[in-house]
This record gives sequence, C-alpha cells and structure tokens, in this order.
Amino acid sequence: MKIIEPRAWHEMIEGVLTGDNVKHYKKYLEEVKNIYKDSDGTDLSTLVYEVYSYSEGEEKKAGNLFWGLTVMYPVYLNGECNMTRGHFHEDTDCAEFYFGLEGEGLLLLMNKAGDMWAEKISKGSLHHIDGEIAHRIVNIGDDVLKVGACWPTTSGHDYKSIENKQFPYRIFKNNDEIEFFKI
Repeated sequence: MKIIEPRAWHEMIEGVLTGDNVKHYKKYLEEVKNIYKDSDGTDLSTLVYEVYSYSEGEEKKAGNLFWGLTVMYPVYLNGECNMTRGHFHEDTDCAEFYFGLEGEGLLLLMNKAGDMWAEKISKGSLHHIDGEIAHRIVNIGDDVLKVGACWPTTSGHDYKSIENKQFPYRIFKNNDEIEFFKI
C-alpha cells in the first residue's frame, strides 16, 4: 500500500489554507464600499478581507464540498465594523458550517422576511447555517478574525438579494462597545 501526502493544508493556528486547487481572492474597500454606511476618509486600497477555498472533483456534482477560510481584518469605517458582503445560497437545500478559528466577531443571519439575529464568533465556536438563511461575517475585535467553513460545491452564492434587501442593522464599535443601528 502506498501512502501519499495530503493535497492541501489548513494551518489552524495563525495560518491559512495552502496547497493544490486552493483558490484565493482578496477584497479591497474599493470593491465593497457600497455595503458600508460611510467609507469617506478610508483609503479605498485598504484590504478588508481574504477568502481561501479548496475542493476536489467536479464542483457541479452533488455531494462534493468546499473547505474554506475567511480572514477579516480589524478595519473600522467611521466606527462601522468590517464585514463581508453577505449572501444567500442559490440552492436553498445547501446548508453550511462556519467555525471560529481566531479573533472575535459576529455571524449575522437573516431570513427571507428580513428578520435578523446574530451569533458570537470566537475561537472554537461552531455555527450551522440553514440553506435558506443569508449570512455575513463581522469583525468586532481589534485583531484579525479567521472563520473556517464547509459547504456544498453546488450551493452557489446569491449576492444580488442582499444588494436589493440589506441586512436591517449596521454594527458599530464606539469606545469598545458594540452598537446596533437599525437601517
């Protein structure tokens, strides 16, 4: 019997996802400035987050999975906490798991009716996200927030619905206190 090396590595502590078939992209403020209330005064070339994903096999084949990592930087735009764009899944039968690896954050969740709630993200936290629920990550700390994920390759991402109907609260940090403002 032959023993082979793994094709990818996820250095769970202070590392990122590396290896064959790992996709990586960076999001700069210029690309996502429209999700914030006010980005004035913040350099548009600021790196706000990075996403790594890994899969094997056909992405359109049911049963295949992505393994992912989101790295959120502690960026505040006039007090508003850094966040991902957020999305629904195109295939609402596809759930997802998030798990906290490093830092402090919130997982914002919203149903199709626009009802919103949040779960705390911290090292070791585990979050199940139903396929019909929109989700967004928010960094509320002073350090990098790293969140791992596992989801079906067939789930798809529906960003347009979030552009048309935003999450109903904005998250700010003022004097080390988290504040929620209804839109």
